[in-house]
Amino acid sequence: MAEKKRVKLAETMEARLEQLAEQRHKIELGGGEKRLAKQHDKGKQTARERIDNLVDKYSFDEVGAFREHRTTLFGMDTAEIPADGVVTGRATIAGRPVHVASQDFSVMGGSAGETQSTKVVETMEQALLTGTPFLFFYDSGGARIQEGIDSLSGYGKMFYANVKLSGVVPQIAIIAGPCAGGASYSPALTDFIIMTKKAQMFITGPSVIKSVTGEDVTGEQLGGAEAHMSTSGNIHFVAEDDDAAVLIAKKLLSFLPQNNTEDAAIANPNNDIAPVPELRDIVPIDGKRGYDIRDVIAKVVDWGDYLEVKAGWATNIVTAFARINGRSVGIVANQPKVMSGCLDIDASDKAAEFIGFCDSFNIPLVQLVDVPGFLPGVQQEYGGIIRHGAKMLYAYSEATVPKITVVIRKAYGGSYLAMCNRDLGADAVFAWPTAEIAVMGAEGAANVIFRREIKASEDPAATRAEKIEEYQTAFNTPYVAAARGQVDDVIDPADTRRKITAALETYATKRQSRPAKKHGNMPC
Repeated sequence: MAEKKRVKLAETMEARLEQLAEQRHKIELGGGEKRLAKQHDKGKQTARERIDNLVDKYSFDEVGAFREHRTTLFGMDTAEIPADGVVTGRATIAGRPVHVASQDFSVMGGSAGETQSTKVVETMEQALLTGTPFLFFYDSGGARIQEGIDSLSGYGKMFYANVKLSGVVPQIAIIAGPCAGGASYSPALTDFIIMTKKAQMFITGPSVIKSVTGEDVTGEQLGGAEAHMSTSGNIHFVAEDDDAAVLIAKKLLSFLPQNNTEDAAIANPNNDIAPVPELRDIVPIDGKRGYDIRDVIAKVVDWGDYLEVKAGWATNIVTAFARINGRSVGIVANQPKVMSGCLDIDASDKAAEFIGFCDSFNIPLVQLVDVPGFLPGVQQEYGGIIRHGAKMLYAYSEATVPKITVVIRKAYGGSYLAMCNRDLGADAVFAWPTAEIAVMGAEGAANVIFRREIKASEDPAATRAEKIEEYQTAFNTPYVAAARGQVDDVIDPADTRRKITAALETYATKRQSRPAKKHGNMPC
């Protein structure tokens, strides 16, 4: 059986340094100049270029560059696989220590073998040990078939490590190329997935689906970035290319702490808490008229700057990172311009995931509420809106970070609770004069409460209108909730930023514990 060629060591230090430079250059070439050029021809960067663009200049220390596989079957005994198809190491981003990994598609299609997975897992373990974020560029054809069960074992170790890191250090996945089969479960176990438009991700590809189900679908339709953003909800951000993905990753990281024992840094605060009169004009008093909640967010957060998460999926709710007076916050806001801001299955899942992450990493939550209810419908009920909606109730009830809620307009029934009211642990609750906090809307309530009077009336339409107005006056206001202590204060919309800022300062030192337990059991 043939063996891989070994380097005979030179006899002088100078010569040995030359040998080292040659060996390192060979490793850094990955699959060779032709394959690297092919990567560029596809509009994609190489594994090392991606890391260089992500991290601070000269900060990257590679670990494991000389690692080799140990497979001997199917011609692998003579195969040279530089760095085993993955670049791993430590670096800094904006001066913050991080650990990174980047699969090299030029080397055996970036296929994951035992050694590659071991390198990645060891990097993740170092991130866990040092309390530093972990970022991983995925660009791989999948498991290295020549290594058989060892390749699958490597995947299993990666998944296990992803779960160990979960809730301890932030994990950011960047899908920059193919990510198929079992490989797709590793990014799914991270906190955030950024996917470029050059990439595809799926469990079974188009050819397998065609052979099993007869369905015709392209790789892009099945697993492209737009499909995952708008339909499956599997990813959090879409990037035009590798450069854009790096920019998103850097901005995302700027809102996050290093680990679960720290708070995100206070940065670039806008100390202006003067009234914002424009907020008085954004929201129509007429509850049947829509508006864009992002216009409200932009007037509340520092410099009008925020990073929306899963912007193309479940668009009836907005989740975003921002800063208020320099403090990193997570914003959960109903979007009245889409489905009137109703909560449905997807919106509930989207919000619950975001709430859970923010709580894990000590990021305060700010709720902007304008919700008429959970979306009615047979498909919603059959799809499990009860258990999906319960995820939001669970996530808010479990969260111990500061929770600030502002009721802008509608807040009806169970959806009012699901958007973090006082009873679900909101620390401060404010309401605009336009707020309608009630079991249901006035029209529906009047039909139930005054059904007999309306039916017996000589003019049912007039009586119904009269009773709707009566109910609105009695209940669809912020003042009943304020009288019951469910609302701290009814405020001028122009004072919203100032009120939130003061509440965040007050609850910055909040300490709250939960009953001792191994873990909770969130509805699935």
